[in-house]
Amino acid sequence: MNASARLTTLTRLGFATRGALYIVIAVLILRTGRAEDPAGALQYLGESGGQLLLGVMAAGLLGYGIWRLSDAAFDIERHGSDRDGALERVGAAASGIVHLFLAWQAVRLMQGAASSGDSTREGAETALSLPGGSVIVMLGGVVLVGVGILQLVKAVKATFLEYLDPAVARQPWAQWSGRIGYAARGFVFMISGYFLLRAGSEEQGNAAGGMDKALAWLTNPWDLVIAVGLLGFGIFGLVEARYRRLHDAPVDGIVRRATGRA
Repeated sequence: MNASARLTTLTRLGFATRGALYIVIAVLILRTGRAEDPAGALQYLGESGGQLLLGVMAAGLLGYGIWRLSDAAFDIERHGSDRDGALERVGAAASGIVHLFLAWQAVRLMQGAASSGDSTREGAETALSLPGGSVIVMLGGVVLVGVGILQLVKAVKATFLEYLDPAVARQPWAQWSGRIGYAARGFVFMISGYFLLRAGSEEQGNAAGGMDKALAWLTNPWDLVIAVGLLGFGIFGLVEARYRRLHDAPVDGIVRRATGRA
């Protein structure tokens, strides 16, 4: 198995890991009312499943993160060069960075380090300490709101089905798990963007917050509605792990060029 094929295998594991994290987030809300983000869900699974599970999830998240960054750099998913394609590649880059960060957190959990708290709030506080920090934070909020809107567009148009095996893409359960999943994520991103916009305008870093704060902010029954949507997204992640059509990242060519220069 060459490097590209191994990365593809790890990417499928990454899709499954991402799906499992969202299922945990949804179940915790539905059963206990506890609001977590993917990092919190990762810690919860690590406490339940131990080092082996954390190691498997770290490998999957690492592979997924590298694959998404490769998509951003080389357009391996063939998004095209128009505006929509460029936005997809920017989103792929952001997703890659987020999932590499989650992989790093999984490794730290394996080493016994606890979760470091709300990274969105900490990032906002750091940005606000810089010259023009409030503008930076507000721009981040605009980006998050924009990402949320794009997720809602995906839910309506069901463009995510283009990447699945056609036989599975025609199944209503695959279509609707993706639709409600992307819609729920869209609303969560928009709420997080609103928090960032407020943090920037008020110059108060503690007003910012990620998914966990957005979910905690929702009142009954909307928190349960969004939780069901996130459960759908988790299920769709497991579907993608098995049935998504993946194009190999050009890892082997990069390695050959690097070793050739060396």
